[in-house]
Amino acid sequence: RLFHIRTPIILFVVVFATLTSCLALGCKVGFYQATCPRAESIVQSVVKSAIRSNPTYAPGILRLFFHDCFVNGCDASVLLDGSTSEQTASTNSHLRGFEVISAAKARVETECPGVVSCADILALAARDSVVETGLPRWEVPTGRRDGLVSRAEDALKLPGSRDSAEVQIEKFAAKGLNIEELVTLVGGHTIGTSACARFVHRLYNYSNTNAPDPHIDQAFLPHLQTLCLEHGDRTIRVDLDTGSVNNFDTSYYENLRKGRGVLESDTKLWTHHITQNLVQQFISVGRPNQLTFSKKFARAMVKLSQVEVKTGNEGEIRRVCNRIN
Repeated sequence: RLFHIRTPIILFVVVFATLTSCLALGCKVGFYQATCPRAESIVQSVVKSAIRSNPTYAPGILRLFFHDCFVNGCDASVLLDGSTSEQTASTNSHLRGFEVISAAKARVETECPGVVSCADILALAARDSVVETGLPRWEVPTGRRDGLVSRAEDALKLPGSRDSAEVQIEKFAAKGLNIEELVTLVGGHTIGTSACARFVHRLYNYSNTNAPDPHIDQAFLPHLQTLCLEHGDRTIRVDLDTGSVNNFDTSYYENLRKGRGVLESDTKLWTHHITQNLVQQFISVGRPNQLTFSKKFARAMVKLSQVEVKTGNEGEIRRVCNRIN
């Protein structure tokens, strides 16, 4: 069993070069200190309450944030309703946590109308979700504004569950994220689940071989086949980090080494020599350096939160998160 950190009182102040561009655009830690000083504590309270009543909100909100930032930047466009909005894309069909973000926005609006963006609330909620499941807290720069456009076709930019390591590297690089940040951020799957539809192709007839994916551990394969029958219900959810789904720890990486990665894209990170070396660094983390993953995940999340942000006069501050003003 690899380490599991339960020290949310520790505060990581993440300051590094990639923040410069956002700071230049007006983002900063404590952006709402003068205009809505309780904004962050309100969001934290709503998120904590939601996750304690339903732990699946934690991976849901984290995934919601990732899917938002990867499509036209961290601008809350994924929250917009519409017949052709990002929400309608097939890759977004299982997104959840919208109601938690809406509840946090409503609470903040009651105290500070028209001040705090949905984009910032989502970024804060993603951080708070991770903290609630075991990682130390880190500071999130705020000052983003909400986007005005949401198109389903733009969701094609998202990494897919069958992507090779090379394709994943390319997609992350397009957002200014390097290979180490890719491997680190995918570690968020430690608290995630996936529908059988995303990986059942690996279990019975992989690449038209009439056999399972040979990279799956033979002792683990029956477990997956029991959960996901060949012609069964493909909406059934399966833990991506077997035995540790509610704890934000590094056991996800150990499972990749053992051939117990559920998604093909995750398994590819172990079978590719470059990404395997980076996966190995988190497997090798011992107690003297057990905060290595936590620190790197915090840094990667802050960098992700800077992707194509809108500030100043761009976009708007929505009154409600699911529609433009």
